[in-house]
Amino acid sequence: METMVRFFQTGGAFMYPILIVFAIGLAIATERFIKLGSVSRANRKVWDEVHPMLEEGDFDKARELIADDTSTIASLLNMGLARQGSVRRRDDIEIAMEESMMEIIPQLEKRTPYVALFSNISTLLGLLGTIMGLIEAFNAVANANPAEKADLLSASISVAMNTTAFGLMAGIPLLITHALLTARTGEIVDSLEMVSVKTLNIISEFAKRQAALAAK
Repeated sequence: METMVRFFQTGGAFMYPILIVFAIGLAIATERFIKLGSVSRANRKVWDEVHPMLEEGDFDKARELIADDTSTIASLLNMGLARQGSVRRRDDIEIAMEESMMEIIPQLEKRTPYVALFSNISTLLGLLGTIMGLIEAFNAVANANPAEKADLLSASISVAMNTTAFGLMAGIPLLITHALLTARTGEIVDSLEMVSVKTLNIISEFAKRQAALAAK
């Protein structure tokens, strides 16, 4: 612990903005992980309840079940099932569900790009801190005793490098976290697209059976 404190203190003023940027990025990442986890669980729960009803052709009961549900999958299904009874064409239902997806995806991706942004800012602040530290070091060495220049320069460079190291220590975890968030978001989007296709197929098959019965 003392080593870490000493490392932070000797890094200079740029260590504090790097720490602040890292803390903000971590807070956003934590909120996004919690949100996406909640969305994923809610979607799975709703689909497990609605899917059997759709398979049985009980669309009215399915509509009642998801009418007041606020989950993303319920919003998607609501758009499709709302047109199931009044629209015969599959394309019209598909367009309605795609429109719903266009509203859902930005909500899932909300604030995630900031995690990558703060990762880059942390790294750049570290480099900037090192450059500023080197400038100060060379200025100090220029006026120092020639016999002490080598030792003073090496010590100053070692201190200046602390900001680069800390910037990378903050930036790398944030970059990995951004990749994980992007992957999690992609999984949710893929599951919604799968639900959309399955629902469209079920509605189409139901419409064909109804048409066949009416033709008899």
